[in-house]
Amino acid sequence: MAIYIELGALIAAIFMLYLLIQFLKNPLLIVANSIIGIIAFVLLNSYFHLGIAINLWSILAVAFGGVVGFLFVLVLHLLGLGF
Repeated sequence: MAIYIELGALIAAIFMLYLLIQFLKNPLLIVANSIIGIIAFVLLNSYFHLGIAINLWSILAVAFGGVVGFLFVLVLHLLGLGF
């Protein structure tokens, strides 16, 4: 049973490495994604009064995740699990 867990973790690590290499081929996409995510976070939070605290952790999550990070923060806030 443990071999399947280790094999799954190895496959997931190889896939994540592949995605990292694909993203690092064009670093401008990463920067643009982060900037768009932060702008969307600030604008939607201020216009729709979502009540998400703009602090170090939420900004870091959005900066590293970009638009997906913003959606992650938004879902966590709506579920009441964080931010």
